[in-house]
Amino acid sequence: MKRALLIAGPTASGKSALAVDLARKWNGVVINADAIQVYSDLRILSARPTPDEEEIVPHRLYGHIKSATQYSVARWLEEVRLEIEATWARGLYPIITGGTGLYFRALEKGLAPVPEIPDDIRERWRSFSGNLHAELWQRDPLMAQRLLASDRQRVTRALEVVDATGRSLLDWQREGQASAPLDGVEVERIFMEVPRDELYARAETRFDQMMRAGAVDEAESLMRLDPMLPVMKAIGVPELIAHLKGEMPLEEAVLRAKTATRQYIKRQLTWWCGQMAHWPQRQADHLRL
Repeated sequence: MKRALLIAGPTASGKSALAVDLARKWNGVVINADAIQVYSDLRILSARPTPDEEEIVPHRLYGHIKSATQYSVARWLEEVRLEIEATWARGLYPIITGGTGLYFRALEKGLAPVPEIPDDIRERWRSFSGNLHAELWQRDPLMAQRLLASDRQRVTRALEVVDATGRSLLDWQREGQASAPLDGVEVERIFMEVPRDELYARAETRFDQMMRAGAVDEAESLMRLDPMLPVMKAIGVPELIAHLKGEMPLEEAVLRAKTATRQYIKRQLTWWCGQMAHWPQRQADHLRL
């Protein structure tokens, strides 16, 4: 039976250290599931594993993408599928770790292969001022049962799909599930549960360490890039670039980056509770191998 271990959690929760420790004990390969740690020019501000950690056990999908590249969940899913299969082929244990919840959902549920939605249909539902949930009940009652009326974004998406394709988003999701890389695999899961105040303190300490390690120079190397690229939205990058442009003193940039980190942690925890509540919050010593 093929097996895999997933380690997820908010930033500064200790995921990477645990992954290295378990990979060393269990003959594993650490595979990245963080959307920012894929970028080659962002080792410090993305808190990528250090070169010393990468020498202890094999690491995959870290720093392999140029910063000027538009990277997507779909591309990551293709790459991670190959890395997981290669790990099994070598008789090793894949340990997938990171903080990007969409990556983990794609691993377990796949990506729904929905065709491109025409602009007119997208605009129709995104500008609709009536009762979206009632409209979905008429067109796709099974999907409507699964969605809260207050979740306007997901209800809108479901309406777009059924209107454009004539099929429920639920049908497309079932097709995606069949192609999920971990479908039929024995999976162990760890969600790193750390008290929020402790997470905030860890994150602030870590950002101070990043500053001492050369975070300003790293941000400066990105200044020539399009500010709309994903890498330019990494926490610390816009703040430090604003400082480098003379828009704010360094102390203010650091304070804003730390505030952004706390806000990001809150979003991560909220998303995980809503989207991945089936994950048990378990201790590593309870895992089966």
